[in-house]
Amino acid sequence: MADEPNLDELPQATVVRKKRGRISIVWIIPILAAVVAVGIAVQRILSEGPSITIVFKVAEGVEAGKTFIKYKDVNIGQVTAVQLSDDYAKVLVRAKIAKSAAGLMVKDAKFWVVEPRISLSGISGLSTLLSGNYIGFEAGKADQDERDFIGLDEPPPITNQRGRKFTLKSNSLGSLGVGAPVYYRQLSVGEVAAYNLAGDGKSVEITVFINSPYDKYVTTETRFWNASGVNVTLGADGVEVQTESLAALIAGGLAFDVPDVVSPGQPAAANATFTLYRNRAVAMKQPDPIARRFALYFDESVRGLSIGAPVTLYGLPVGEVASVGMSIDPKTQAFRPRVLVTFFPERLMAVLREKQQAAGKALEDASPEARQRNIRRQVEENGLRAQLQTGSYLTGELYVAFAYYPNAPKVKLDFSKDPLELPVVPGGLANIEAKLTSILAKVDNMPLNAIALEVKGAIASLDQTLKDADTLIKSVDAQWVPEGTKTLEDARKAIAAADRALSDADTNLLAPNSPAPQDLRDTLQEVARAARAVRVFVDYLERHPDVLIRGKPQEKQ
Repeated sequence: MADEPNLDELPQATVVRKKRGRISIVWIIPILAAVVAVGIAVQRILSEGPSITIVFKVAEGVEAGKTFIKYKDVNIGQVTAVQLSDDYAKVLVRAKIAKSAAGLMVKDAKFWVVEPRISLSGISGLSTLLSGNYIGFEAGKADQDERDFIGLDEPPPITNQRGRKFTLKSNSLGSLGVGAPVYYRQLSVGEVAAYNLAGDGKSVEITVFINSPYDKYVTTETRFWNASGVNVTLGADGVEVQTESLAALIAGGLAFDVPDVVSPGQPAAANATFTLYRNRAVAMKQPDPIARRFALYFDESVRGLSIGAPVTLYGLPVGEVASVGMSIDPKTQAFRPRVLVTFFPERLMAVLREKQQAAGKALEDASPEARQRNIRRQVEENGLRAQLQTGSYLTGELYVAFAYYPNAPKVKLDFSKDPLELPVVPGGLANIEAKLTSILAKVDNMPLNAIALEVKGAIASLDQTLKDADTLIKSVDAQWVPEGTKTLEDARKAIAAADRALSDADTNLLAPNSPAPQDLRDTLQEVARAARAVRVFVDYLERHPDVLIRGKPQEKQ
């Protein structure tokens, strides 16, 4: 029997773990590329700024991938897409903004298309002629981020400039527009930024921007006025023409200054409100603390008299016209012009001599009763009257002139009326018109037709008389003038010979064997004959004076 095998001596199986294969070097490059791509994508995502959308009515010259968004001439973004809105009425411009400028994308930021433009303030956007249009940007001041914006149709007038804005109130806009210049002492220091109708609809609010450092000259006492067009003044010194600049002449403009009669005041706060005056004269006029009003009733036309027209006393300004209207005479129920004038005592005090100003001031500060007595004395006793006078025959403007008329009809003032009514006298032009009317009336009553016939007959008779006189004169010239001329010529020759003889008398008479005595006798005989001829001619004229008219009668053959 065979022996059984010993199991312990049998060989034992050993478990051998299979070795893993190494990664091939071929996979290293794709893996590295993938890692780099992921890194770049992450970095790009982290470095990119926001995407925004701008809505324009028209996007002329804006192209995707070419048009940039610039702020202070630095590119802060680029247009990525341009397309129409869903209703096809507007243009949607999508742009990518640099991350460094992401903080500027706030709610009140402004965008507009920059292109060559000509405005009242000048020419802008010339650089786009070479580089093409771009989108301009103005930073806002809000804290709220925004990604959707409404683009402006026009660039804002004030961008990236230091200065302050102020508001002006006026009854009308006139020829002003956005971009109109603002002047200070004829230097351009700002411009009109905007304008709109006031909330009550009765005035216009104009926003002006004054550049730094000129904005410090706008104080609490500053006066603004309209400097548009040309201010022509016709005075005793001739014609004076004033204008701020050619731009103000064409497009309008504003100016401001502080009157010399007031203190400069403190610098005005930003957005302070000022009144806009119609011209420099009104703006710089000295304020009058005291004003008295009087009513004037005229019986003549007040055409040419306007509100603000001067009121003078012997040619010196003492007030101005406050209103011009009509009233009804309570007695006759007839209409008549009513003029309300404002009298400023301070202006009258200013033209008094220094020694008399104190007396005038005391009179003005007197009690109401004392002032009434003074007015009564001036009007009732001294004859103070108001009169309409022509300020310019070229424009027909009138003004109210006060003067003393001692011979004017006496009046009694009624101080119970408010305002007090002062008496008037007819204006100089009205008197001239009345006299001319009287003269024309007399001329109309003259029998001009009969006078014309008589004058015509007299002229015809005079013409015939002149013709007869001309015929007689010609007859006298032909018959008697030659004979008279010959006689006078002989007399002249005789006198000349006598003069020569007398001038040589001393020499000729004293010289031996001189023929002077004979010559002298001959000369005297010539003179005697000439004298006789003249005497005969004169005697004949005395006997026959009619020969000067009828001529010498013909001798009978």
